[in-house]
Amino acid sequence: MNKTAYSFLIPKRHNHLCLKKMAVVLCIILYKPANSQEPYNNLGSWNIINLKYNYDKKWSFFAEAQLRSLKFYDDFHYYEYKGGITYNASQHLRISLGAGDYNTYRAGGNFVTPKINDEFRIWPQLQLTQPLGSFLVEQRLRAEFRFTDFGYRNRFRYRLGIMLPFGKEKNGFKPFMVSISDELFFTNREPYFERNRFQLAFNYKISKVTTLQAGYLHQFDYRINDETGTDFLQIGLYLEFSRLMNGSGKKDREIMGD
Repeated sequence: MNKTAYSFLIPKRHNHLCLKKMAVVLCIILYKPANSQEPYNNLGSWNIINLKYNYDKKWSFFAEAQLRSLKFYDDFHYYEYKGGITYNASQHLRISLGAGDYNTYRAGGNFVTPKINDEFRIWPQLQLTQPLGSFLVEQRLRAEFRFTDFGYRNRFRYRLGIMLPFGKEKNGFKPFMVSISDELFFTNREPYFERNRFQLAFNYKISKVTTLQAGYLHQFDYRINDETGTDFLQIGLYLEFSRLMNGSGKKDREIMGD
C-alpha cells in the first residue's frame, strides 16, 4: 500500500507531546480509587465516527455513526447513524437539517433482544458561536421529530458550552481544544423535563482533516424512554474534507458530540 495515500490524515511529524497530553486526559477520566473492586463497572463507552464534507464556504454535509455500551466496552446496548446538511448563514450562525436511525437494546448483555426502541428522527438545528476573549461560547437549539415504537413524539434540546482552542497556530487553526457543555432536553408532554447531559472533552486536531477526541459524559434521565446509562468515556474520530483540499483551515470551532 502506498504510504503517501493517506498522508493528509496525519501530521508530517509525530507530535509525542500531543499524544502524552491525550493519555493524561484519559487517565484523569478513568481514575477511580485504588480500593474500588470494580473501577469501571459504572462507566460505559460512547464511540463516535463523524464525516464532514465542505462543498464551499456556505454549504456542508455530514454523516455520523455512534456505538454505546453500559459498561467499559461491554454490554453494548445502543447504536445510531445519521446524516444531514448545514448552511453557514454567517460567520457565527449555522443552520442544519439532519435525520437518522436510533436503536436501543435491553440492558444485561450485548445487543439483547428484543429492542427497547427503534426510532427514526428528523431534526432541524440552530447553532450560534460567539468569541469571548480567548474562549468561544456556543449555543445550540435543536428540535427533534421522533417516530418511535411508542408513537410520534417531539423533543427540544438546548445546549450551552464554552471552548478554549490553544496551542501554536498552524495552517489557520490551533491544534488543541478543551470544551465543557451542558444540555437540557424537554418535551411538550408532562413532566416536560426529560434529561440533562454534561460533557467535558479534549480535542487534538492532528491535521486539517483529522481530529481526535477524548472526553467524559454524564447524563441524568428524568424519564428513560430511549436509552440508559449515566457515565461514559467518550472517544471520537472526526474527519473533515473539503472540495478544495488546499483551502485554508477554519479558525472557528464547535463542540463535538451529539
